[in-house]
Amino acid sequence: MVVPVYEGSLLPERLDSISSVIITGSKAMVTDTLAWTKYVSKWLLDLDKKDIPILGICYGHQLLAHALGGVVGYHPNGEEYGDTTLQLTDESKDDKLFGGLPSDIRAYVAHAQTVKQIPPEAVVLAKNSFEQHHALRFRDNVWGVQFHPEFTADLLKQYMEHKREHIANQGYDVDQLLYSVQNHAYGKTLLKRFVQL
Repeated sequence: MVVPVYEGSLLPERLDSISSVIITGSKAMVTDTLAWTKYVSKWLLDLDKKDIPILGICYGHQLLAHALGGVVGYHPNGEEYGDTTLQLTDESKDDKLFGGLPSDIRAYVAHAQTVKQIPPEAVVLAKNSFEQHHALRFRDNVWGVQFHPEFTADLLKQYMEHKREHIANQGYDVDQLLYSVQNHAYGKTLLKRFVQL
């Protein structure tokens, strides 16, 4: 089931009918405090009490952090785009989602906002030199990733071509970014693991 809450669609009221939730990225910003953002935040807090696996991606990652008591805002170093390397933390080794992955993984990134302060009890699972909170475990079965595991190399390239002027205005060499994009399956692996949970 896909629920486009930004168009006014309502989320399920019967939480016992839900096996898992993925909150996707969005062109909206958490700090815009839109009515649907507040609605989803409250729904997530109710869902969190039911021990249902949740994965937030980019905007979804930030929204989870915000709902659970963290602080979200624009990244002080600007926007991050491209194909980057993440370092997994020691805490990731025994994690149900990240455990067993190499200490360095590749990830596709495109974001302006960030989790500036993680919520209480949250644990950092992955980071890089630009973004210190690329993956967080909020609860034993609740995760957020700032990067985009749903992207492929081709999709990232198309996205950056579409936003070429904007990305160039952020100080990036777009041609170099496009050239550096490699095919890898770490994101796909994480999504498959989440579905298996």
